[in-house]
Amino acid sequence: MLLKTILPLCNHQKEPSYHNMSLYFKWRLFHYYKSTIYGCVLYSLLTFGARSRSFRGSVKAAAAFTPGVNQLLMELIRPRGGGAAASVFSPFSAVRTSLQILNMKLSGLLAVFLLFCTSRRSYGSHPKPSCHYPPSQWCRTLEIAIECKVQKQCMELNAIKPNQTVPPVSVTLYYESLCPACRVFIAQQLFPTWTMLQDIMTVTLVPYGNAKELPSANSPFTCQHGEPECQGNMIEACIIHLTGHSAFQIINCMESAANVLDAAQPCLQLYAPSVSWTRVDSCVKGGLGYQLMHANAVMTRALNPAHTHVPWVTFNGEYTDEMEDKAMSSLFHLVCQLYKGVRPPACTGAPVRLDRSFC
Repeated sequence: MLLKTILPLCNHQKEPSYHNMSLYFKWRLFHYYKSTIYGCVLYSLLTFGARSRSFRGSVKAAAAFTPGVNQLLMELIRPRGGGAAASVFSPFSAVRTSLQILNMKLSGLLAVFLLFCTSRRSYGSHPKPSCHYPPSQWCRTLEIAIECKVQKQCMELNAIKPNQTVPPVSVTLYYESLCPACRVFIAQQLFPTWTMLQDIMTVTLVPYGNAKELPSANSPFTCQHGEPECQGNMIEACIIHLTGHSAFQIINCMESAANVLDAAQPCLQLYAPSVSWTRVDSCVKGGLGYQLMHANAVMTRALNPAHTHVPWVTFNGEYTDEMEDKAMSSLFHLVCQLYKGVRPPACTGAPVRLDRSFC
């Protein structure tokens, strides 16, 4: 029964990576003794210990199991009677001595192997980084840069940033969470432009669009694409309020997904792990979510000229048909044109024209 359980574990034939030295050592050890049941049992014990992340325990188990394995092998090769059976098993009499020698060799190997494993922490292991922030936030503050051990790189990056005395281009997007044209504009234009030019531009997101505010207490809003869009607008409004600097990355993650609402929680966990979904859910279902939506409604109604479609984009608080045409075809090129300071090297490329669409 024991052999039936252990022997299938010995079919491991693929050589492990040299980077996984403990597994590689065991692999070599097993193939050195793979012709013996002893080596198979030892390999199985060591593999089980590695899988259970208690390797020292597996070495102790192998050492403790050694007498039992010897007894098992002796039982297998002991003659069961006289005559032909005795003559068949008589050649195995020398195996007993070989097993004793093998036992001594393996005991020494186990000692060396245990020393090797315990010394890895001091000489061969690499300390795990203590940084808990995504790369996009490493240079946000000096404290984060120090924790992530990138303060030198962040200082070099800050040294080549444009002159901060020149105000950045302020881009405000009025949109709806489920508007197809808005989703395309965010994913293909606004977010890529912000990723490349965030040193010379700021982005403000106002999820509301063509929604209507009603005097009803039970359903205070109605949306162009139905109730799911109202829910999406409120979720994104709460995320913007709760996450701050990470909000745009989360919104882009949601709007780029196949299902905006289903992507909300995973995107939040990815880009703002310190903000729990419970807080967002409480915002959406509580009074704060309605307050945020009301504020977005006020901002949208205050547009001059009044918006007639979404996405509706203003630059430094202003809207013109000419700027909209340029924004819809090449927002990146427009932001470079509007910036009054020294333009970054990214602005030297030729503009790429894209199609426009609205809701």
